[in-house]
Amino acid sequence: MPRELRPDDEPPLDEEFPRLEVLSASPENAEVASRSDLDGLLTPEGTHYVRNHYPTPETDAEEWTVSLTGLIGGSGETGPDADGPTVGMDELREDYPAESVVHTMECSGNGRAFFEPDAEGHQWTDGAVSTAVWTGTPVRALLEEYDAAAEGWVTVMGGDAPEGEDVFCRSLPMEKVREDCVLAYEMNGHPLPPDHGHPVRLLVPGWFGNNSVKWVERLHVAESMPTGEEWEGYTKYQQLEYRLRFDDGKKPEELDRVETPDTYEQMAADEPRHAYFYDQLPKSLITAPADGATLRASEAVEITGLAWAGENRVERVELSTDGGETWADIDLLEPALGRYAWRRFRTEWTPEAGEHRLLARATDAKGRVQPARIAEPDPEQTGIENDTYPWNTQGYGNNAYRPLGTSVTVEHDGA
Repeated sequence: MPRELRPDDEPPLDEEFPRLEVLSASPENAEVASRSDLDGLLTPEGTHYVRNHYPTPETDAEEWTVSLTGLIGGSGETGPDADGPTVGMDELREDYPAESVVHTMECSGNGRAFFEPDAEGHQWTDGAVSTAVWTGTPVRALLEEYDAAAEGWVTVMGGDAPEGEDVFCRSLPMEKVREDCVLAYEMNGHPLPPDHGHPVRLLVPGWFGNNSVKWVERLHVAESMPTGEEWEGYTKYQQLEYRLRFDDGKKPEELDRVETPDTYEQMAADEPRHAYFYDQLPKSLITAPADGATLRASEAVEITGLAWAGENRVERVELSTDGGETWADIDLLEPALGRYAWRRFRTEWTPEAGEHRLLARATDAKGRVQPARIAEPDPEQTGIENDTYPWNTQGYGNNAYRPLGTSVTVEHDGA
């Protein structure tokens, strides 16, 4: 399908999304500017962060189709030029069941700005995370309709790459795809906005946002992930990007499969050395008081925040008001809106005069705790150890809690 860029008469990104901090106008990349705008169970479409690899294309839902290729209907054709049936947007909406899932989506580069020395890429701070309700067709319904292989991998390809550029695509294990992945055409009950993948995107619940391919135009079923020269133009964002890379000049080895999509387990194991970013890591964020706030001694202050852990449940959140010297459990509020949605937390604190560093750390149901800080560059550290997150050249996956704390000044009464 031919692609055109969004018309020039569209408003600038900072005018279209006034509550976002724009990191680049083309392609469109912007994070939530204020943590206070995240302090809710859901994030409005206009406040949800935007991450694009290429400029947003101009799309026509009436003409858009999604093709299915590879191991479907008994076919053994699995190369990049494989052909197959197509499904239009009306068919997706009317001929298949619809499912809604609440998902806390986080860019795997969120927190990159806190790496020292600097990591490559857009310098996301803490605002590349948002929660929304995504509605669409469960991918398993299409796979069943077209008799896809029961095992293997599904490579999902986006339609945003300009001619001559690498296709943005991600390969997902069939088990995950059949379990809960959705071809979403609505966001918070409205048609997908252009910058979020209109007319259809993949939604991979619990996993980093790089896996939720926008502008989906092809699902390719195969025994393994694409690798090698045959798939040139399709492997960049699966085999080279969105993997842990270190300051040793070595490129990640292209693999046709991984034993587990659990990012934490990959990082903890000897292989693969360059972990793929799939499932999210436990993380928390203080939303109030704001960093740099001035408070009054002896006046109660509400401390609020959010915690999430991908496919795992948030089991515990602790708070420190003295820079990590002491910790106390903090109350989790109402249940999450779903398995993949963040939890809110709150407590009251009556501070004494002085300078205070507020920190939060989350623990998931598997007992995984946020590390304190980002490590110094060390190619030998490929996982979370010694309470540090591994420095990596592209700043992926940072869930260290110290950079996400807030510093406040408490003044004496009448100061």
